[in-house]
Order: sequence, then structure tokens, then C-alpha cells
Amino acid sequence: MKLLRDPLLWLIVVFLLLLVSLPHSQALFGALFPQLPRPVYQQESFIALALAHFWLVGISSVVAVAVGVGAGIAVTRPWGGEFRPLVETLAAVGQTFPPVAVLAIAVPVMGFGQEPAIIALILYGVLPVLQATLAGLGAIPQSVVSVARGMGMSRGQQLRNVELPLAAPVILSGIRTSVIINIGTATIASTVGASTLGTPIIIGLSGFNTAYVIQGAVLVALAAIIVDRVFERLGQHLTRHAK
Repeated sequence: MKLLRDPLLWLIVVFLLLLVSLPHSQALFGALFPQLPRPVYQQESFIALALAHFWLVGISSVVAVAVGVGAGIAVTRPWGGEFRPLVETLAAVGQTFPPVAVLAIAVPVMGFGQEPAIIALILYGVLPVLQATLAGLGAIPQSVVSVARGMGMSRGQQLRNVELPLAAPVILSGIRTSVIINIGTATIASTVGASTLGTPIIIGLSGFNTAYVIQGAVLVALAAIIVDRVFERLGQHLTRHAK
């Protein structure tokens, strides 16, 4: 019974039901938008679009997390501290550079499809992860590190067994922000030929079909909310174990 009262479970159920039922909602959207000859997006299944969307976000987020956490760890080590301003500047440039501009530059080189979109999403996703990694590692008291060193731990052991576990809740908050940003930003990947939940939105905007826009936007919003709640649960779990 407790599981049935879980809001996250119900959000997932609603999302899955929409994926299945939207192609059969002709009567509903036809009544809402009687002026539209085709009020329901039918070119591709919403399930296929959702899977492609999550794959795109997943691949780009994994790379962004690896780069962001790796760079954050590197510049907080004694041998990498001098590179910290450069790394932070490069990450900030990647965040502020418009994804559409990245796509415009990448398409002539890489062609249409998912590859240029992945590059844009990686550039957009690195900064939150890097900032959270720096904040999390920087907040660890030096006394804790000194105790670990006094116990005979090597620098690698200190990082794995002390620093990263203590910084994990803060790092996770940055990963959470990065993934949520990428879920929304991935919609523009449809402008370069990638299939995502943004495809109905882009087609709807170009064809003045508000129904398509609503169908895509609702699914993207629900996906972002679900992923955000999953990260919230994971963050609560890590916080309890970090105490």
C-alpha cells in the first residue's frame, strides 16, 4: 500500500500511459483543436521518440559527468591546481555557448543526426558537474584529510575512501542539474535530424500545430520531473549514509 502512495511511481505510470495513449487521442485533440486536420503526431511512435531522447541524454550525460568529475578531481590535486582557472573558464565557455550555435558549427563537419547533438549536450552539461565537484571536494575539512593521511592512506585511498564519499551528495546535485538541463536541451536536437521528444515540438512550431507542441512538451516536462525526483531520492540516500 505504501508503494501505491508513492508520487514518483504515479508519475512514471502517467508518463508510460501517455506514451501509449497519445497516438490514440485523436478525438480529444480533435475536439480541442478542430481547425487542425491532423491534431495528433503520428510520424513516429512516442515510445521510440522517448527511447531515442533518453539515449541521447544518457550518452551525453555520462560523458559530461566523466569529464566534469575527472577535471574537478584533477584540479583539486596538488599537481593540477595551477590548471584550475583554465578548466573553469573552458567549462564556463561551453555552458554559455548557445547549443544552437554548436549544432550550426558541428553539422557541416559531422553531418545531420545525433552526433552534433551529443557534442552540444556534453558542452552544456559539464559546467554544473565541475562546479559541484569543486564545491564538494573543497568543503571537506582539512582535519578529515589529515586524519586519513595519519592513518597511512595514500592519496588515492584518501580520494576513494574519504573525499569522494563525503563530497558525493554535492557532486550528485551537480549531476542532477546537468541531466535535467540536458533533458530540456535535447529537444533542439530534432532541428538537426535526431529523433527526440522535441520532434513533435519542432514540427509543431514550424507547421503552426499547437497540438503537436503540447504533446511533446508535456512528455519532456514529465520526463524531467521524474528524473529530478529520482535524483532527489538518491541524494537523500547518499546524505543519510554520509552522516
